[in-house]
Parts: sequence; structure tokens; C-alpha cells
Amino acid sequence: MIDRTHSLPVARSIAYYEPRPVSETTLMLMRRIDELQLLYPFAGTRMLRDLLRQEGHAIGRQQVATLMRRM
Repeated sequence: MIDRTHSLPVARSIAYYEPRPVSETTLMLMRRIDELQLLYPFAGTRMLRDLLRQEGHAIGRQQVATLMRRM
């Protein structure tokens, strides 16, 4: 594997990279954020964070923003 990456202009670590699976909790939060965005298309990260916290989820604004980017 090293010989193949040596001839290409890429790092050797790319050949060994395996993405982590997405947890069930993260998937559930992403689904709920998607549902809330359909109900409130004008909602930003702060409003979505507040709505999720009202439902009992312990989540911060940065995590909401990260999940929104991943979707």
C-alpha cells in the first residue's frame, strides 16, 4: 500500500483512513433538526437549540451548527 501512495501526491494516511460510524443519537438529532427546520424554515442555530432543549435534549449551539452542516 505504501508503494502505491508513494507514486501519488497524497499522504499515506489516506490509504488507512476508515470513517467512524454515525451514532444513533446523532442520527436522531439530525432527523429532529430536519423536522424542526421544515416547521420553522427561518430558525437558526440558537432557535433550534432552544427548541431541542425544550424537548429535553442536552445540546449546544455549536453542535446544532455542526449537525446542520453535515446534513
